[in-house]
Order: sequence, then C-alpha cells, then structure tokens
Amino acid sequence: MAAVVLGVAGGTCAGKTTVAEAILDAVGRDRIAFLPHSCYYHDVEWRDQADLLRYNFDHPSAADLELLVEHLRELKAGRPVARPVYDFVRHRRTERTQPVEPRPVILVEGILVLAHAELRQLLDVKVFVDTDADARLIRRIRRDMAERGRQLEEVLRQFEDTVRPMHLEYVEPSKRWADVIIPGGGSNRVAVAMVVARVNELLAEP
Repeated sequence: MAAVVLGVAGGTCAGKTTVAEAILDAVGRDRIAFLPHSCYYHDVEWRDQADLLRYNFDHPSAADLELLVEHLRELKAGRPVARPVYDFVRHRRTERTQPVEPRPVILVEGILVLAHAELRQLLDVKVFVDTDADARLIRRIRRDMAERGRQLEEVLRQFEDTVRPMHLEYVEPSKRWADVIIPGGGSNRVAVAMVVARVNELLAEP
C-alpha cells in the first residue's frame, strides 16, 4: 500500500507544529515520516549581521523545495532519506543530517507547503492552520526571543519587512488549496481529530 502523504501549512507561528505534534501522537510516531519545511532552508554564508538581517527567509527561494520534493518522492517509493538539520541560532544548515525511514504516513509541515505546486500535487490530505495575525506576531516574538536569541526590534522589523508581505503574497493565498482549514491553531481539537480520522481512513483502505 502506498504511503498517505499529509501536508500541514499556515502562517508563521499559526500552530502548525502543535497540529503536527498532535497528529504524530494520535497516529503514532512510529508510523510517520516527518519532513519539516524549516529543515530545508538553503545554507547561506553570511558576510555580516546586516546581510543576515536583509535576507528574506519567507520567500519560496529561501528553501530548497526541490530537495524536499525529492525526499518526499523517495519516501513514497519506500527509500530512506537524509533530512537536513538547520541551526536557527546561527542561521546555517549544519553538516549533520537526520535519517528518515519510509513509513505508512509522510507528514510535511511548513509555511509554503501548499504554495508550491509540485509539492502540493504529492499530498493526499492538505491542511491549512489559520490563526489571526496579531496572535501569530505575539507567538513569533516570544519564540524568537526565547529560542533563537533575537532582539525585539529585530523580530518586529523582520515581521514588517518580510514575514507579513510574504504571508500575504504566498501563504494566505495557498489556503484555497486546503482540504481542511483549522481555525485557531493547535488548540482546535475537533478539527485535529477530523484530520487524524481521515488519515486513519486512508490507512485502512486496501
């Protein structure tokens, strides 16, 4: 039986990871191959801090989506892949990789999962996590300052200069491709349960 491929998209800090974690727990981590979009950022050798601050991490060109598609195809074909490991403090792709084995379910999660046509065509279930912009900004500030060593002014500047414009240009329009829209993020347990039930239905098909 072919693997069931599930895509979870949505804006920055919308609750995609929370939804993905809920799916991993409900379906079973041993049954899912997990490919986070954020692991596939290109490795860029920054000349200085200003160069880093100017970089647009939210544009489709910032990530190696071709490699992500290749890895997804390999897993669907029953072959393992070596997933990149990205360092969000240094903003560099590390030399390490994470082995990912083929599983009955492949879960792809990230802001641009539904915006990329070739990737979208490989998905059996397409989910968009929809959360208000003000809630996403507050979560982004907390996350970037606590986990990534960022300063408040830097987080706000990036949100205004690149995150919000790219959300409006690429992420929000991709919502029209979703099979399921989850309002309110990972706290919407009813919607998450519906997605899990659909995945289990597909797994039960001969």
